Amino acid sequence: MLSRLGALLQEAVGAREPSIDLLQAFVEHWKGITHYYIESTDENTPAKKTDIPWRLKQMLDILVYEERQQAAAGEAGPCLEYLLQHKILETLCTLGKAEYPPGMRQQVFQFFSRVLAQVRHPLLHYLSVHRPVQKLLRLGGTTPGSLTEKEEVQFTTVLCSKIQQDPELLTYILEGKKTVGRKKAPRDSTALLRDTASHRDKDHSHSSAPARGPQLDRELSGAQASNSHLPAETLEPDCGTAESNLITSLLGLCKSKKSRVALKAQENLLLLVSVASQAAATYLVQSSPCCPAIAEHLCQLYRSLPAFLDPADIATLEGISWRLPSAPSDEGSFPGKEALAAFLGWFDYCDHLITEAHTVAADALAKAVAEKLFVESLQPQLLHVSEQSILTSTALLTAMLRQLHSPALLREAVAFLLGTDPQPEGPEDSPRTLCAHLIGHCDHLSDEISIATLRLFEELLQKPHEWILRSLILRHLEGRPYVARGSPEPESYEDTLDLEEDPYFTDGFLGPGLQPSAKPRPAPAPSADGKTAVTEIVNFLCLVPEEAKTSAFLEETGYDTYVHDAYGLFQECSSRVASWGWPLAPTPLDPHEPERPFFEGHFLRVLFDRMSRILDQPYSLNLQVTSVLSRLALFPHPHIHEYLLDPYVSLAPGCRSLFSVLVRVIGDLMQRIQRVPQFPGKLLLVRKQLMGQVPGEQLDHQTLLQGVVVLEEFCKELAAIAFVKFPPRGPHLNLSPPPEGQV
Repeated sequence: MLSRLGALLQEAVGAREPSIDLLQAFVEHWKGITHYYIESTDENTPAKKTDIPWRLKQMLDILVYEERQQAAAGEAGPCLEYLLQHKILETLCTLGKAEYPPGMRQQVFQFFSRVLAQVRHPLLHYLSVHRPVQKLLRLGGTTPGSLTEKEEVQFTTVLCSKIQQDPELLTYILEGKKTVGRKKAPRDSTALLRDTASHRDKDHSHSSAPARGPQLDRELSGAQASNSHLPAETLEPDCGTAESNLITSLLGLCKSKKSRVALKAQENLLLLVSVASQAAATYLVQSSPCCPAIAEHLCQLYRSLPAFLDPADIATLEGISWRLPSAPSDEGSFPGKEALAAFLGWFDYCDHLITEAHTVAADALAKAVAEKLFVESLQPQLLHVSEQSILTSTALLTAMLRQLHSPALLREAVAFLLGTDPQPEGPEDSPRTLCAHLIGHCDHLSDEISIATLRLFEELLQKPHEWILRSLILRHLEGRPYVARGSPEPESYEDTLDLEEDPYFTDGFLGPGLQPSAKPRPAPAPSADGKTAVTEIVNFLCLVPEEAKTSAFLEETGYDTYVHDAYGLFQECSSRVASWGWPLAPTPLDPHEPERPFFEGHFLRVLFDRMSRILDQPYSLNLQVTSVLSRLALFPHPHIHEYLLDPYVSLAPGCRSLFSVLVRVIGDLMQRIQRVPQFPGKLLLVRKQLMGQVPGEQLDHQTLLQGVVVLEEFCKELAAIAFVKFPPRGPHLNLSPPPEGQV
């Protein structure tokens, strides 16, 4: 089109002023549009079947061509000046609102988008541009699900791209107020200078701009008088604060049923909140409904969920992405699947927004999500007396934690779940906080609630936030009050007490003649090649008596797999906490410091209590308890390692450790074995059932037998963790690759 227009101009003999010809052509096309409203009487002809789209295209081509021919860059040509001075965009916005002829709104959106995208001259600073832009945004935002969604999202794409390039434009597009800086006037034109005076005076109106040409005024007046479809409002922009703007327009488009429209709107909103300017980000937070509106939509999606959702169903949608939301299918469908996918997808989008946003916007949005979703919506459900409410909300919170990656939102989530009190807990503290209630749910009468809450804490332990470990574990271990005072610090394991001297072995609890299968021996000196038998340095392997061991009779249940798994998990955990500045060795004990009462904290107390009942609990619950304890044992803090994995630590009176709890469980097991006929055969059968090698059938003492299998595997897992954390000589770097299919 541009080449054809250029050819026509070149053919114009004697045309010494091409710019005048362009202006005449531009004005003629605009007159042709205005004449349509005077002459047309057909109310049903769509706009695309009139000459309006063609004339708008000609006007756009002329503007672009004129700009390319400008000798001085940054100057506005006569056609652009005419467009600005005669408020053509204002008039088009009014015509689009009237939606006459049918489809005119679509044409207006397209023209605005193309002009702003193709004309390189900065336009949005002009009052006669950003005011109609605001009106057009309000026009689109009031019709969700409209036929112009595609054009609306293209329009917002152009605006967000312009804001990304020049963050100062944000204030113009949102409210039309003056920005921080000022743009250079493009020409010496008096009219343009008066128009751009809005840079310096936010109360500037078009009254100081040049009047429209008399002929055009008469045409527009005649158009309004002769056509009832045009609104009777003035073409002057209203100066009131709009309820709908770019933010609300984008949010409305994000809710579109058309997936491409919704995705593009989400990308545009992401572009908007990631502006690099702190002033623009501050304005976005303080002077727009951005953060509350995004959080409110998340809460609306949460409220649309069914009152009860099975945790297993929730797990099927964990990890859903906002870019690729899973469409519900008949296979694996369940009530509320579509609503759950929408909620988790928008939560993932909020997390991504906070990750990419400017720090100011990220903090504000994270606080809005925490306040509206966590505190106002989720907390009442977590504290509800209904088991269904507790179970569903806990499983949902776990799914959200798994998707959560932004530091700002993680900080808010940790503060919501664990509080911020740095003081250690007391054993008699009443459960006033949400954290105390959640820990209590780990020992709930409902096994389902206990399992769901333990999964929540396991997911929390995998998040890169130091306060999680400090709140749950480390603040109770500071100063090592679990260690008996008065005993010298051992230089090596050879200097520590043997198990016969441990009160848990000498109080008769194991029963006469019943001892563990082998006494854990002090760590021997490594051989010349640095390799030592695992059974000689890892004490947990010796805990389970031979009568209760069955893994040796089956393949693929060996210790090596645990070592490979533990090595990978330990490396991942170590890299996650590397920046936290943890000490390399336990804090030295002060021999003059008196002993103080030790309380392991409510979290460890519940885990130890659960562990002590491993022989009487359901198999799935035991798996979850041991999984959480294994996660804790992986952390490379010396106090955690000493308290959970060191069997030789000299405990203060009345204290218990993970090893001492296991010793008591083994003692109980040794007594109960005597009362189960054919115990080894039944135990092997149960292990085969759990591995799926034989059909499952109900047996006597099945809970006990399943607990023994879990106990043996847990001790192997702890032994592997202890081995990879402190191998004989430095990091264990000679591990062969794990079997295919193993983590």
